[in-house]
Amino acid sequence: MPEQSNDYRVVVFGAAGVGKSSLVLRFVRGTFRETYIPTVEDTYRQVISCDKNICTLQITDSTGSHQFPAMQRLSISKGHAFMLVYSVTSRQSVEELLPIYEQICQIKGDIQKVPIMLVGNKSDDTQREVDASEGELLASKWKCSFMETSAKMNYNVQELFEELLNLEKRRSVSLQVDGKKSKQRKKDKLKGKCSLM
Repeated sequence: MPEQSNDYRVVVFGAAGVGKSSLVLRFVRGTFRETYIPTVEDTYRQVISCDKNICTLQITDSTGSHQFPAMQRLSISKGHAFMLVYSVTSRQSVEELLPIYEQICQIKGDIQKVPIMLVGNKSDDTQREVDASEGELLASKWKCSFMETSAKMNYNVQELFEELLNLEKRRSVSLQVDGKKSKQRKKDKLKGKCSLM
């Protein structure tokens, strides 16, 4: 189990061109870029509230290539939660997730305690090769959650990060974008939750 620290680390994996950076940039900065720029590895940070303390949500946007296996293993060993992203326009991008998923299982052990979200991005594209039902089936097989998104249209991006943090079982984590402290009873009941500030 990764150490408890002031960082909560989310690692985003997937083939080149599936929209990993677009999802992260849409969530962190609210922006979308049309041009494709290959990523080696980028890290984005967002301040969140965690157990009434200030913490950092650290999002690692990994490379889409397989040129850096040591970086991939390190990201998995240090990660708390994982997004496995494919493009609904590419069946090949789904197949490329299997070795990453297997490596997460190998390094993390009991994945029932590890938040993993299978993400079908580019759901706005009409050139679909992978149906939502196929994503749901694979998520069921891998015992993880599933969601389709569109970084371009800003569809399910915020919800994706909220759901991923809601999957955390080792310490209660949640995203609260508006920062309101209403519904105090619910907050007391969910003691130890983290929220975005």
